[in-house]
Amino acid sequence: MKKKNIIGGILATSIIATSVLGGCSQVSSNPNADMSQVLAEVNISENLDKELKDYSSAVGTSEVIKRELVTYFINAGSNYINNYGWNYEQTFTRLMSDLVDNAVLVQYATLYLLKDKAEKENKTAAAIISEYEGKATLQEKYEYLLGEDSDEVKLAEYSLMRAINNAIDSQEKKNNSENNSTAGTDKRDTPTGVDTELEDYYPKKEDGSIDYKVYTGYENYLLSDSGVYQENPVEGTTRAKRMQAYNDFISSLVSLGYNLVDKSTENLRDVMSLNYIKEEYLTQLEQQILNKYYDLFEEEQEEKLITAGQSRYSYIQSVYEDLLGYQEDAYSTSSALSSALSGMSDSQFVLYAPDTREDGAFGFVYNILLPFSATQSAKLTELQSMYKDSEADGGYKPEYYIERNNILKLIEATDQRSAWFNGEKEYAFKAEENAEYFGDSGWLFFENNIKYTDRYEALSKYDGRYAYNGSVVEKDEGYVLIPEKLTVNSMLDEFVDYVNYVTGNNDSYTVKQNYYNLDSESLYKDEDGDKKINYENFVYAEGKISLTNSDAAYNRSNLLYRGADNKNYKALAAVNELQYAYTTDTSVLSQYIGYSVDAGDTSYIKEFEYAAHKAINKGAGNWVVCAGDYGWHLIYVTYTFSPEGGAQYTPNWEDNVNKEGTFENLFYEMVKTKNISNISTTRSTQIINEFKSDDTVTTYQTRYQDLLDMDK
Repeated sequence: MKKKNIIGGILATSIIATSVLGGCSQVSSNPNADMSQVLAEVNISENLDKELKDYSSAVGTSEVIKRELVTYFINAGSNYINNYGWNYEQTFTRLMSDLVDNAVLVQYATLYLLKDKAEKENKTAAAIISEYEGKATLQEKYEYLLGEDSDEVKLAEYSLMRAINNAIDSQEKKNNSENNSTAGTDKRDTPTGVDTELEDYYPKKEDGSIDYKVYTGYENYLLSDSGVYQENPVEGTTRAKRMQAYNDFISSLVSLGYNLVDKSTENLRDVMSLNYIKEEYLTQLEQQILNKYYDLFEEEQEEKLITAGQSRYSYIQSVYEDLLGYQEDAYSTSSALSSALSGMSDSQFVLYAPDTREDGAFGFVYNILLPFSATQSAKLTELQSMYKDSEADGGYKPEYYIERNNILKLIEATDQRSAWFNGEKEYAFKAEENAEYFGDSGWLFFENNIKYTDRYEALSKYDGRYAYNGSVVEKDEGYVLIPEKLTVNSMLDEFVDYVNYVTGNNDSYTVKQNYYNLDSESLYKDEDGDKKINYENFVYAEGKISLTNSDAAYNRSNLLYRGADNKNYKALAAVNELQYAYTTDTSVLSQYIGYSVDAGDTSYIKEFEYAAHKAINKGAGNWVVCAGDYGWHLIYVTYTFSPEGGAQYTPNWEDNVNKEGTFENLFYEMVKTKNISNISTTRSTQIINEFKSDDTVTTYQTRYQDLLDMDK
């Protein structure tokens, strides 16, 4: 279930902002303001409905203080000012409203969780209220509400400590770059999800406690005591460097001039004892309280969604049928379907296709482009000028294509992932001796996602076991890479061998043995008396990956299903990984499942169009290699639509809706997100509208008028 971050991230982002900004001139004009002034008081206990009335005595008065407003401004204010053109009065008014809204929602969620706790523990309201009010501090009350040793409390602690480490990391990296900048600037797209932590993750010891601590370099905050943080600290960190970075971080808080920390009364070396950090921990706990409330609320709504109608999932089926009915009218022509394909995704579905049997099938393909070198491209440009013939089919004399074949023989492909070694961010890592991977170098990528699957998301459409193809020498400053050079034939061997490795298949391929014997007579074919280029001449090789089920409907429904027996997804992930490794057509790396290819005429070069159509009409899992003016194209078919038209799916909700990546699962998640997200947003608006009033909120605008007047 997705979390609902109502204000969200004030702590984490503001800590990072202060370390990066090192002071904020936009608010530093009034350094003597009393940051402990109460700007608003919130108490919704008098307006409660019958459901929560019994718990009203547990709610006291929440306060919004000036320090919170300034901290929130550091986080969000510049966004409103720089991106929306707001002035300070508009910005602080909006931020103040947000903080009051948050206080209202936290109070309501507190009452709801008290009620839920009483019901689950079979206790009276009075007993639960007594336990809650018996806690000495607001922190203890919040932790009681979530469960003193609960995952929610630990997640709040972890989020706090990670935010602090991230802020100090940023400062340490900044200090390092000022002294010695060696990072590269090369970029290459990366798969979706790289270095993305799983939602609600926190590192655990065997006893269930958090295996993570803040590292400042000072006593009690050493790297050796920092738990899993020490597995990936800032490169080259030392205790002295870390202390300097931490001191710079603290200095930025002090220099803001708003008593975020008080160097005269607080031990600045004990970061977790700082009042600022304690207050931010309360913010994290509040976020967890809101998350828990929305989780409970959304679970109720999800059950209603599933059971709405005459049978389970009948509402989902009705949404599917309504969308299908709309698309039957909207996508009645090939051009309409073509326009729709550009938006196809995990949450935008093409359920219907028109009858395109005369033109063939629509589909999606991956494209691994093995390009001409700069010298070869220059020679090709010379040939194009030499053999230009505007009256000939294709625009060139036959000699051009014959000469182009001679250059194609000389293409040597190389692994394109050097930027993942020496670029803006290093992603390469040396595989362990007993690790499973394909290749000789042993250098893989995205260690977090590949090795630490309990913490990081799995990479989307990417297997991850294809080692860098070449020699790697690790130096003090980066890597020396000597890539293996592959002819088209050795590239095809590499392609088939790796896909077989991932799928467990024993597939092969065929090459046209007489490919390079093209002559002017065989270049053309007769079409109704006209000499037209026979583009079959430019198809160099063909193959087919054996899928779990080659039926097109099965592939469409299970394309992204990661089941252990689903070779359809395994093949997709392997080929996509090889795209990242070799293609110089980087635009395909950002596509959902490749390029969409229309039936009939397309905007692609004719060699590519012909070869893609040939493979698409054979179905998913088929692939071809063709020549073109950019080099060799290795085209793999990921997905096809039925050329006979009609509905492309026959959903089986009950069996498949919980299988991640199936059509049913993705469609259900789309419906759920749209419905429950809207319901949840509406619910928060309802709570605010009902409980935010003159009876429940008292605001003292004069106490922050100085901030509103900063424009004057």
